[in-house]
Amino acid sequence: MLNANSDLNPVDAQSDERFMRMAIDQAYMAEEKGDVPIGCVIIHQGRVIAKGCNQRELLGDPTAHAEIIALTQAAEYIGNWRLEGCTIYVTLEPCPMCAGALVLGRLDRLVYGTDDPKTGAVKSLYNIVQDPRLNHRLEVTSGVLESECRKQLQDFFKRRRTENAGQ
Repeated sequence: MLNANSDLNPVDAQSDERFMRMAIDQAYMAEEKGDVPIGCVIIHQGRVIAKGCNQRELLGDPTAHAEIIALTQAAEYIGNWRLEGCTIYVTLEPCPMCAGALVLGRLDRLVYGTDDPKTGAVKSLYNIVQDPRLNHRLEVTSGVLESECRKQLQDFFKRRRTENAGQ
């Protein structure tokens, strides 16, 4: 099956899992820096052009989400803010800010691991990336390596609660 928006980006489960594993690696990098373990990668023409992990704690910046960091890198790589022909892989369903940025960046496709019932803006609370009132919509694939992505987050917050209880 081909991505509906670009014949340059073949869509298959094996590639989705491979790129999601890269996003999971990015999430571990965020965790090592003391941040919530969320990671992502952006693909263009089958090649990784950007990687990002949460850096809110590291940078003291509320907008330093994995997706925003990667979008900035991807735009620099492409040389344009229009990221047509790109697919983003992210371990957690994007929040409203990130979902809006994906629409504004004109990415073709979003692949994410696990739903976010508290702030998810693709399925859980909103569907910003496919809202017909907006001028651009993304193809969405969810649940790729879902249990691994969910477990990574659950383990992180379990450790956090244990650490905080000991203080």
